[in-house]
Amino acid sequence: MKRLAAAVVLWAGSIGASAPVPVDDALITGDALPQTLSEFRLLAGTFGRSANDRVTAYTLNTPLFSDYAEKWRYLYVPKGQKIAWRDDGVLEFPVGSVLIKSFGYPEDMRQRTRNVRLLETRLLLRRASGWVALPYVWKEDGSDAVLKRAGTRIPVSWTHTDGSTRSISYAVPNANQCKGCHDNAGSMTPIGPTARNLNDGKQLSAMAAAGLFDRMPETVPALPVWNDARTGDVNSRARAYLEVNCAHCHNARGPANTSGLWLDWGQPTGPNLGIGKRPVAAGRGAGNHDFAIAPGQPDTSILIFRMQSLDPGVAMPELGRASVHDEAVALLRQWITEMK
Repeated sequence: MKRLAAAVVLWAGSIGASAPVPVDDALITGDALPQTLSEFRLLAGTFGRSANDRVTAYTLNTPLFSDYAEKWRYLYVPKGQKIAWRDDGVLEFPVGSVLIKSFGYPEDMRQRTRNVRLLETRLLLRRASGWVALPYVWKEDGSDAVLKRAGTRIPVSWTHTDGSTRSISYAVPNANQCKGCHDNAGSMTPIGPTARNLNDGKQLSAMAAAGLFDRMPETVPALPVWNDARTGDVNSRARAYLEVNCAHCHNARGPANTSGLWLDWGQPTGPNLGIGKRPVAAGRGAGNHDFAIAPGQPDTSILIFRMQSLDPGVAMPELGRASVHDEAVALLRQWITEMK
């Protein structure tokens, strides 16, 4: 796929903003696997730059890292339904809901809203049988996106924040890979939209005012923004990054539960958080290091070793990245260095 010649500035929307085009609820809740994104009538315009009726844009305090891709997120809740509030964990979305996430790259990361190349839009559909993941890859002209359940690879290049040119083979996941990240006790579940990760001081209140929740407590904790020191100290921001990027697998109910390394936000300090913890199965993934986290010693911590690796048998997370997240590695290194 060639780089688009024309500028594509994606509209991120605002809470409650929508065009009066009804979404196809029957298609969302049915058994069909539509071959094009437009059939759902969730997004409209070239590259889905507009949101249709009841489709709401949202952001996350700390998002999942996906090879430096920019992301645009929306949610849809059918008329007459509400999201069930959960103080902890992912909010409970009713049947007929959709979580929508578009991925793209600006030509230059220093000008993130200019010359954006949109690659794909992923849907999580809440059907009666559970969540269903469907990835749609955009046509070059932005007229529609086509279902790619088997996944695909797309070559991407951009100018990075330091002025260097970066190139990767961007991976659109297949259905099994989607479940690999979204699995919770054997069932597919969303990752990002927890109350604390949505709480930026304004967003939750606006969503509540729009009638999206069944209730909302007066006080809601907020997950720090991992790269904004104004939102928390090094420890809390490092924990926020691990919560979003690692804990969907590394928790007591996740696919990596047998590792005994649980990196979720509520995990107390100790061996299950990796501090002074030896790996369950030693191998090259440990890099000849003894502990997941060796306090004060990031260079001998398995966590850092695996985050810095691109080797498919070593790298963590296992899926969804072909790049080292340099800035996050620096934060986690500082976190471990400051441990006593």
